[in-house]
Amino acid sequence: MSRTLAARDDEGSAFGDGGGARVFRAPRRAPRLADQLYEEILKQIVAGTLPTGVRLPSESRLGELFGVSRPVIREAISRLQADGLVVTRHGAGTFVQRRPKGEFLRLAPIGSIADLMRCYEYRIALEGEAAALAAVRRTPEDLNEIEAALAALDGVIARGEVGAEADNRFHVAIAKASRNELFRESLDALSSHIFAGMTVARNLSLGHSRERLTLVQDEHRRIVDAIRAGDGEAARRVMRQHIDNARARMLGESGTAGEG
Repeated sequence: MSRTLAARDDEGSAFGDGGGARVFRAPRRAPRLADQLYEEILKQIVAGTLPTGVRLPSESRLGELFGVSRPVIREAISRLQADGLVVTRHGAGTFVQRRPKGEFLRLAPIGSIADLMRCYEYRIALEGEAAALAAVRRTPEDLNEIEAALAALDGVIARGEVGAEADNRFHVAIAKASRNELFRESLDALSSHIFAGMTVARNLSLGHSRERLTLVQDEHRRIVDAIRAGDGEAARRVMRQHIDNARARMLGESGTAGEG
């Protein structure tokens, strides 16, 4: 059940200065309560209520603010740490490390941001192996399709389009070239999360600069070069770097210079 809390913080954190109440929305009671808490804290970071460098309230204080248990809090904090948004310093607490741009929350699917980020994490492992296998198993026809997908992405950039469909075609072509249908089927099963992530990341890149889009395409090109050369280790490495970079770009800091 969703409820509103008037949060007064006595610990000197951004949740309040002891001199007045601030209103925060507690997560809805749902199976993935930790994901909802993750998203609520993320919103406060993006809004600047929890600015970069500030210490998060203690676990007990967060429990009071949001009406959730410590295991739920720890899971949410662990997810924030995995995404590079907060960092825990032994004996000092957990601090905000990165503030994503406001456009991220505007574009991201509200209610499933944690799942979207978990999908990127899973894709790093999944598609890295698919690329490695594609490098050693691809047929001339597979390589033609991968190169055609790369050329389609060049066209997307030239026309100033978002190009999530073309990006997805590129990654699917590599999965197919692995010659293991389970890689393709796994991408199909994750298609809604993958497409949402690509749409968010490429919109952010499109709104950033042409140089950002060129950087993303250079990463695609390095993946194709490794597959063309039959270098499985290089293909695995550059694909993993590419997807990890896409996740980092999506959560890039506000005011600084995606699938990306």
